[in-house]
Amino acid sequence: MSHAYTLPITGLNCASCVGRVDRAISALDGVDDVAVNLATETLSFSARDPAHVEQVVETLDRTGYPARATQIALDVEGLNCASCVGRAERAMAEVAGVETVAVNLATGRATIAGVEGILDVAALRRASRDAGYPATPVVDAGQDPSQSDRHAQEATRARRRVLLAGVLTLPVFVLEMGSHMIPAMHHWVMATLGMGTSWTIQAVLTALVLVGPGRAFYRLGVPALLKGAPDMNSLVALGTAAAFGYSMVVLLAPGLLPSTAQAVYFEAAAVIVTLILLGRFLEARAKGRTGAAIKTLLGLQVRSARVLRDGAAVDVALDDILEGDTLILRPGERVPLDGVVVTGQSHVDESMITGEPVPVLKGVGDEVIGGTINGDGAVQVTVTRVGQDTTLAQIIRMVQDAQGAKLPIQALVDRVTMWFVPAVMAAAALTFVVWIVFGPDPALTYALVASVSVLIIACPCAMGLATPTSIMVGTGRAAELGVLFRKGDALQSLSAVDVVAFDKTGTLTEGRPDVTDIVLAEGVNRADLLAVLAGLEVHSEHPIASAIMRAAARDGVQPAPVTAPDPLPGFGIQGTVAGDSVLLGSGRLMADRDLDTSGFRVAEQRFAQEGRTVLFAARGGAVAGLIAISDAVKASSAATIAQLHDAGLKTAMITGDRAETAQAVAAGLGIDRVVAGVLPDAKQATIADLQAEGLRVAFVGDGINDAPALAQADVGIAIGTGTDVAIEAADVVLMSGDPQGVATALHVSGRTIANIRQNLGWAFAYNTALIPVAAGVLYPAFGLLLSPVFAAAAMALSSVSVVTNALRLRGLRPTSHQPTQNGTPGGGAVRRMSTQPAE
Repeated sequence: MSHAYTLPITGLNCASCVGRVDRAISALDGVDDVAVNLATETLSFSARDPAHVEQVVETLDRTGYPARATQIALDVEGLNCASCVGRAERAMAEVAGVETVAVNLATGRATIAGVEGILDVAALRRASRDAGYPATPVVDAGQDPSQSDRHAQEATRARRRVLLAGVLTLPVFVLEMGSHMIPAMHHWVMATLGMGTSWTIQAVLTALVLVGPGRAFYRLGVPALLKGAPDMNSLVALGTAAAFGYSMVVLLAPGLLPSTAQAVYFEAAAVIVTLILLGRFLEARAKGRTGAAIKTLLGLQVRSARVLRDGAAVDVALDDILEGDTLILRPGERVPLDGVVVTGQSHVDESMITGEPVPVLKGVGDEVIGGTINGDGAVQVTVTRVGQDTTLAQIIRMVQDAQGAKLPIQALVDRVTMWFVPAVMAAAALTFVVWIVFGPDPALTYALVASVSVLIIACPCAMGLATPTSIMVGTGRAAELGVLFRKGDALQSLSAVDVVAFDKTGTLTEGRPDVTDIVLAEGVNRADLLAVLAGLEVHSEHPIASAIMRAAARDGVQPAPVTAPDPLPGFGIQGTVAGDSVLLGSGRLMADRDLDTSGFRVAEQRFAQEGRTVLFAARGGAVAGLIAISDAVKASSAATIAQLHDAGLKTAMITGDRAETAQAVAAGLGIDRVVAGVLPDAKQATIADLQAEGLRVAFVGDGINDAPALAQADVGIAIGTGTDVAIEAADVVLMSGDPQGVATALHVSGRTIANIRQNLGWAFAYNTALIPVAAGVLYPAFGLLLSPVFAAAAMALSSVSVVTNALRLRGLRPTSHQPTQNGTPGGGAVRRMSTQPAE
């Protein structure tokens, strides 16, 4: 039976494109009714088998018209260990249209990427449910505050289960273990209840534990075992069922067993379930704390705001506010949405977004961010972004995406856990056989205890939690410090970089240059030249254009009418005034147009050595003057470079400015390598050259011209005050304009990856060391055999310890540079590159 499909595809521009797609898809076996629509950019077809659909997608890619990609997020229930994650991922990966699946154990969230038009939420949910893990669609970031309480609800349910299990287990434990440990208790039980009655009570109470609070282990574990894909629940179900079943045989049909083997283990089955449920409760409560950053961000949203409607101030629900509405902000109120101040002036506390503790003065024309707090002034704000377009919503989305990411280091865990549970079951079976064959009497009892201990102690919960919990806490804490990891794998990549390269203007400097000097050619009038230059730059948003406009305003000069202004990226700008061609730009531009600047050489060199940017102005084919522009270095730039050196990293500056100017700035900051006078594509090539030397490079920039370099770098870091293009090309975003955030990002990255390695080391060492102990390797030498009860306690403790270790990342603080007494940086080894000035 054929099914109809409609795929949105990209790259369709004309009828010939339609023809190529039509011919390529029509040639495939099993694909019929092919129709390509240029207007809607869609491909319709019918196919009899999912494999044929995959062939269509592959053919579209090969032909150059790939199907449009989409992404779906699902909240998945019932995930308890790394094996659960693997089973859920494999089940959803089988659904048609799925390209990648990543399930995060700590967040309980699955992120599925695939082909739009084929990827079906219902099919994904069905596949996940059939695998034993019910799934529900995720509400958009920032729109579902209850999402942040999911772990709290899970902890509440786990608390109820563990309390019920504890109440039922306590009499079992007292009757059995009390009799073993306290002779008087044994005599009292025998005198009042008798052994048979005691065992019957234990059997009933244990059965209630297993079918009540412990039934989830069987409901999930048994089907998984029957499907040949056992998970942690299967291990617990097998272990407790073995202990309970053996005990029931002793109680109901003791003649089937030799007298030396007639002992019951009801307390082991009940206590195992109770301890594991206790571990899950502690784990759920701790995991709830890992999502504290998201909960804090959601708490920054307000539910309503005062809006100016028809001349009156009215309270309006946040969802009903539109772009262009005017908000009325009173002192101390939280800013509801992103906007621009239209009246009034106030200091705004942006620390919750940027991490900067000092309130920022906002006046008419300044932007404000939703979620920040208005200070002591009353202002009116015109809304510029609402809903999912607001800065806060985007931050929440970035943090959630980063927290749900899988780092490369997780691949090792995935490979191990794929075979881990079956290997544990094989080890338990081998343990049982070895004890039966070689063990002392009662061999069957020893075999049961040892094999159950192996099953229980080896549950791979800690391995599954080791990476995602650290990612959650680390990226959440980074967001609180004003550092956003847009791409999850950047967290690991950043910890491994060798060199941090910076753009200069707007990154290490304030990005607000000012004209300091104008040197005129003979016969040129300053006001006339400024008028022409202001006319050239009047419509430009470049920082240098703003400096020219401010200089003209200070001199009371009006911009001259310039026709056809034409930016020349990397060189300057050109136009025409009163029939004359006019140019403003670098010495490269003058040389390219064969214009002689030798008359300004002395002034040019002096200004460049002082760290100022030098531009030339030309009119009518002759150089009319030199303009010196100064851009102050940010106060924290030097400390940031020193901190990077303290950490043993190399630093570089890649800039389009001339070599002398760049060298002057770099010398003041202590930067190792300078590459100056480069165009945007040359910045990208420079980073590629560093990478060719075997160096892993992080690049920090803020402008449109930095986007290629940000994309080329191993890790691109965008200054949040920069352009949207730069931010979109980056892996990490610093919400403030402070380069100090670079050191903070590196610090968080390094500490988080170290935390992950600690967790993985503990989890692997735990399982490697304790499985042999549980199997009884210490018994021949020391007579020690691990009780299943203690195995359950150790298993629960391992998971809780991993989550608790990850929570230590919540205490991360921004780094600070501490110079030594002689003024040189103290700390780690410094590996510097030789300074190579550009010519």
